[in-house]
Amino acid sequence: MADNKVFSLRIITPDRHFYEGEVEMVEFNTTEGQIGVLPGHIPMTVILKPGILKIYEPENEKEAALHSGFAEILPTGITILAEIVEWPEEIDVQRAESARERAEERLRTHAPGIDVMRAEIALQKAMTRISVLK
Repeated sequence: MADNKVFSLRIITPDRHFYEGEVEMVEFNTTEGQIGVLPGHIPMTVILKPGILKIYEPENEKEAALHSGFAEILPTGITILAEIVEWPEEIDVQRAESARERAEERLRTHAPGIDVMRAEIALQKAMTRISVLK
């Protein structure tokens, strides 16, 4: 592990540069499970899964709803290319609750033509949005 106490984090979506700064640690969900990254981490590329993104800055902690994408992890920094990332204040709680209810209903009824995987992902995204607000 490197002697540095911080490393760079860049988060980019199709719509904007969501975040850029120096951080002490980052936590997020991957298809293989939750991961925490510190300076000097071994190089790797991971596929992101919906979950809460935790950003540990030297003087502050931030959380955001991270949906899907990829992360390139290098010893000196992380670049996250995400489909959607939202700060808590950007989330409409009523809309998230409605999306959760719709996804749960689709999964419960198993109606013909329902794409179960899509409904499960929609439920994960809604739950992520709701969780980051708590």
